[in-house]
Amino acid sequence: MSTHVPDPAHFPSYRKPSEKEGPSFGDPSLRQRSAQAFRAGADTYDDVRPGYPQEVAELIAGARTVLDVGAGTGKFTATLRNERVFACEPSGDMARVFRQRLNYPLWRATAEATALAPDSLDAVACAQTWHWVDVAAASTEFDRILRPGGVILLAWNTLAVEDDPWILRLARIMHSGDIQRPGFLPEVSKPWRIDNTLRLAWDHLLSPAQLHALMHTRSYWLRNSARIRERMTNNLNWYLYEHMGFSEEEKLHIPYRTDAFVLVREE
Repeated sequence: MSTHVPDPAHFPSYRKPSEKEGPSFGDPSLRQRSAQAFRAGADTYDDVRPGYPQEVAELIAGARTVLDVGAGTGKFTATLRNERVFACEPSGDMARVFRQRLNYPLWRATAEATALAPDSLDAVACAQTWHWVDVAAASTEFDRILRPGGVILLAWNTLAVEDDPWILRLARIMHSGDIQRPGFLPEVSKPWRIDNTLRLAWDHLLSPAQLHALMHTRSYWLRNSARIRERMTNNLNWYLYEHMGFSEEEKLHIPYRTDAFVLVREE
């Protein structure tokens, strides 16, 4: 962590971290509108969003044919070393950057409708994707396209807001909605059950300017007005430079958790 810590006098203003199992949406239409915000901003997303520890890809290393669903710009896809790797992504902007970075076959599709034939794959991966999908519909679709013995890999990178009060407040200023409590379990639907879990802790090194860019990759930022974006920018500037005392050139150790889950069919 950085040597800077908040003044203890401010600690009472820090609310406790979320105890949610995952991001919540008032109704399916709100989830869809939030997800559609990623139609723009793919270059910034690729620049500042973290990648995934190699240990996550190792969970499905034995699968011959893998599909990365909601692959984004290919942050997780790039870690896969399977014999055949495919990707699908609904956002045209994300797909554009993916194709600039990687040579894997990619098409525009969603978790609920992959456009694949039955029994096509040995594994499906959803990295930073599962909270955007209709769990029941995606579970049915994956059951259709996965061969007998096939598995689902779900993975999240999450700001470790429980590590330090300043990170918790940072997440709230940035409107980082994808914060799950430590030890959370994702929602799953039949015929799938959680068979294996991996939990890792690590640091992402970012400057204050990169933290601003990271805020620009959040759904809340992408779908809101210039007025709200200006307010968010001013709030983050105040927090980083006045409240915390960071310099523009300083590199900050931002703590992250990676939570990954392997799903198998119920017997």
